[in-house]
Amino acid sequence: MLSRDHLDVQVIKQALAWSMQQSVWLCTVVGTWGSSPRNPGALLVVNEALQWCGSLSGGCVEEAFLQQLKAGACREHSQMMIWGEGGLTPDIPLPCGGRLQVLVEYLAATQKTQDYLRRILHALEGHQPLKKSLILPNPCHGLETPREGRHPRTEYAAPRVTIWHTAPPRLVVAGFSPVARYCIDYAVSLGFEVILCEPRPAFLAQVSGTLPDGVRLVEKLPAIYLEKEGCHGHTAIVALTHDARMDDLTLMEAVLTPAFYIGAMGSVANSQARLQRLQRVAGLSAADVARIHAPVGLPLGSKTPAEIALAVMADIVRHKNGLTMAEDRDRSAHPDAPPAPEALPV
Repeated sequence: MLSRDHLDVQVIKQALAWSMQQSVWLCTVVGTWGSSPRNPGALLVVNEALQWCGSLSGGCVEEAFLQQLKAGACREHSQMMIWGEGGLTPDIPLPCGGRLQVLVEYLAATQKTQDYLRRILHALEGHQPLKKSLILPNPCHGLETPREGRHPRTEYAAPRVTIWHTAPPRLVVAGFSPVARYCIDYAVSLGFEVILCEPRPAFLAQVSGTLPDGVRLVEKLPAIYLEKEGCHGHTAIVALTHDARMDDLTLMEAVLTPAFYIGAMGSVANSQARLQRLQRVAGLSAADVARIHAPVGLPLGSKTPAEIALAVMADIVRHKNGLTMAEDRDRSAHPDAPPAPEALPV
């Protein structure tokens, strides 16, 4: 079974393990044009034996990169490589027709490298985020806590490169249901770290052996998990059971966290009744209630569990990417417009 860690966390853990014995190449996607396989910030690590962990593309870029390393390329502390139109010679066209710009860092097997990787790992695991700065072809000269606010994942203005290392997006699913099943599948496909909290024996029997690799199952009430473990600001929390006891308790704890999205499934009438109940019984403030998306999801006219889950995840992604409904409509009318800044604080 695959590690339950998010892929970026797996990459840095593997880089750290390899760096105890040998040099490694740490690759970060810095820029993309057109359609591309991975987003800015995606990671890949390769060791001296040309073993690798992570991904830059569907496989074509990795194969070409390994051949270049075998031929002795990339021995400077840092350099920028481009695949796709206008990239390396001979050009490696991407199957999707896009272009990929990748920072390659050559890291020797030293204590300094291991400390460097540990700090990045700490950020990716949801602790203090990091702003990494370097000037090509030199090694990283700065790892610092970034100011609050919105930041892109990467910036490149030759010869300066800036990368923000933060925790990957997380989805906490409060209780199993048919809708939760599809949300989990969609979220995994979208690169979310997924945690399912489900204490009920009957539902645990349904879940057993059916979850995608990497999904963490916590056999506790979601409210207890959130109370004890908390979450970082890149977390979405959704209550999808129609079990008022479980859903209400989840929402009461969720509003105490920095989660960027909190949602609960239900009809308009039931959702209004729930929010009033939470104000009356649990003492939630108007600001607390305003954070709760109920009914959860975009208004797609969804009827089936798969459609409802699609609406839920679409709304979560919209908020993650920092778009309002008006911006959504504007970008659909102007697809070549520059991307909106990320909404998640780092």
